[in-house]
Amino acid sequence: MFAGLQDLGVANGDDLKETLTNCTEPLKAIEQFQTENGVLLPSLQSALPFLDLHGTPRLEFHQSVFDELRDKLLERVSAIAAEGKVEERYKKLEDLLEKSFSLVKMPSIQPVVMCVMKHLPKVPEKKLKLVMADKDLYRACSVEVKRQIWQDNQALFGDEVSPLLKHYILEKENLVFSSDLSVLHNFFSPSPKTRRQGEVVQKLTQMIGKNVKLYDMVLQFLRTLFLRTRNVHYCSLRAELLMSLHDLDISDICTVDPCHKFTWCLDACIRERFVDNKRARELQGFLDGVKKGQEQVLGDLSMILCDPFAINTLALSTIRHLQELVGQDTLPRESPDLMLLLRMLSLGQGAWDMIDSQVFKEPKMEVELITRFLPMLMSFVVDDYTFNVDQKLPTEDKVPVPYPSTLPEGFTKFLQDHRIACEVGLYYVLHITKQRNKNAFLRLLPGLVETFSDLAFGDIFLHLLMGNLTLLADEFSTEEFCTSLFDGFLLTSFARKENVHRHILRLLVHLHHKVAPSKLEALRKLLEPGSQSGEAIKDLYNQLGEKLDHRKPSPAQAPEVPALDLPLATVPTPASL
Repeated sequence: MFAGLQDLGVANGDDLKETLTNCTEPLKAIEQFQTENGVLLPSLQSALPFLDLHGTPRLEFHQSVFDELRDKLLERVSAIAAEGKVEERYKKLEDLLEKSFSLVKMPSIQPVVMCVMKHLPKVPEKKLKLVMADKDLYRACSVEVKRQIWQDNQALFGDEVSPLLKHYILEKENLVFSSDLSVLHNFFSPSPKTRRQGEVVQKLTQMIGKNVKLYDMVLQFLRTLFLRTRNVHYCSLRAELLMSLHDLDISDICTVDPCHKFTWCLDACIRERFVDNKRARELQGFLDGVKKGQEQVLGDLSMILCDPFAINTLALSTIRHLQELVGQDTLPRESPDLMLLLRMLSLGQGAWDMIDSQVFKEPKMEVELITRFLPMLMSFVVDDYTFNVDQKLPTEDKVPVPYPSTLPEGFTKFLQDHRIACEVGLYYVLHITKQRNKNAFLRLLPGLVETFSDLAFGDIFLHLLMGNLTLLADEFSTEEFCTSLFDGFLLTSFARKENVHRHILRLLVHLHHKVAPSKLEALRKLLEPGSQSGEAIKDLYNQLGEKLDHRKPSPAQAPEVPALDLPLATVPTPASL
């Protein structure tokens, strides 16, 4: 504990032990030791006996003096680091570190040593290695010192970052499976600024500081994990981290990241949940500005665009743009802004393939997507508009116009074979559900059973769909609607996809009181967790069971059957109530 004091010419416990061992008069030896090693102020000698009379232990007095001096020294170290010429102040700090480092393991002195190292932009390599080799010292040193250790030790930095990344992914997954089903408060509700104020993003931002090398390491971790898991939340973190550094005006990093301005512009679009014409031009300029020989930038840009918040904004903007084109009698291929939205969607959806293959080239836009699929979607918009107008016309002499019930085979085929068509199609389904358009929803639902990479059974789509379905709550009382939704879509995959099982239970926990009793009981039996089911499913199922059991009347509340004065043999057994 007192190792290093001797190096500085300060007596320690071993010296006192040796003095007492070799002396003939212990009391005089102790008194002399106190005089030589106490606070050497002549004016203090007369005051110490006065403290003794008041019962104040010498240890308590010396400790208070020590604490005061240490606080003053810490202030002085910070002042030295902030004043004078750079070379001079760092030379003073280096000299101070050299003198004090031998005391770094003394708990009382350690804060001073750590403070000196914190203010040094480059701690001597030898001392960094000593800190890194001692777990207690490593834990005690500031993040400024740790950065100097991490930048030359990627494995150690990875050990520090890994738990944060796991925590981030867990947070995102918890949001997707939130028990709160709402159109107003869903996965995409928090603003970009709110999201990057989160614990993990802030912690990573602090760990990186202005160190470009550490920033590059984190990006490499995110790319590697994205490739390994295909989890798009790593793409969200990639964008959030860059914008967090942007908020702090860390120009050392922002100026060297070629994605900075693009991400900044896209962030503004995500905040507004729409890509307007002005920002569309800016985004296009960044994409077109990727120079020959720098195509690798497309890999990072595609990862930024693969962020679910970016995909959500681009897809919502695409649907809104298609509606505007219907009103303008304009075809999709005639709209440059729509082409840009599809280009960015394609780049984002192809991020994994691009980074995996290391072929940094924009995916080729499929002509049929523009000439066949998008006009088909626009025809659905026209069908909805025509039907709604017809419903508002006077009933006299009107021939009823039934809502189109058939789904073009081409639509289903596009959703199965084309990633971008599938993404846009799913967002159109979300759009009509949010509009409470039951007819359009039931018409398109069969096309969702088989989609590209099972996107219709992905967590984010189901999360949004379950929230939007709360707007059609009253429809759950009809057999037709429940059969189409559950039997025709959701239940087709719940046995092989645990996440679908969870989303169905989330929906029923929220809307069970709207579902027809016979259908609800059948669903309850079907959704009972198996032995392989996870805890989350069991918890949700138990919640549903508690709510359903709570709705049943208790035996005490059941109406009594009136007594009949008839022979028992001729009276049928009353049906259970």
